[in-house]
Amino acid sequence: MKLSDKEFDRIVKRAIRRIPEELRQHLDNVLISVRRRPSEEMLEEMEVPPGEELLGFFSGVPIVDQSVTSPPLYSDTIFIFQEPLEDMCRTVEELEQEIELTVVHEIAHYFGFSEERLEELGYS
Repeated sequence: MKLSDKEFDRIVKRAIRRIPEELRQHLDNVLISVRRRPSEEMLEEMEVPPGEELLGFFSGVPIVDQSVTSPPLYSDTIFIFQEPLEDMCRTVEELEQEIELTVVHEIAHYFGFSEERLEELGYS
């Protein structure tokens, strides 16, 4: 599946609106950025093995580590990667679901959840 950037952005917005309000309200200060693919630095930081894909990436300071006296230097950002998501989905509905799951997964990192904890909860 290959979509225009504009169409993909519309699907991302729809997927975010589907996230329950109690989670979505925490996104007010989080930038959501769509990129074609993750950078090499992101892949290295996440220790993604060759041949595996990265669908999303949280960059910032988890909310549990933030301090009023020492604010973060950069905005907390959730990156969504268009090409890997398109490659794994066959329908727009499937893509919307996968984007929603990816954003929720990255929100969990914003809340301070580790990959191991997300696996325990069934969100790997």
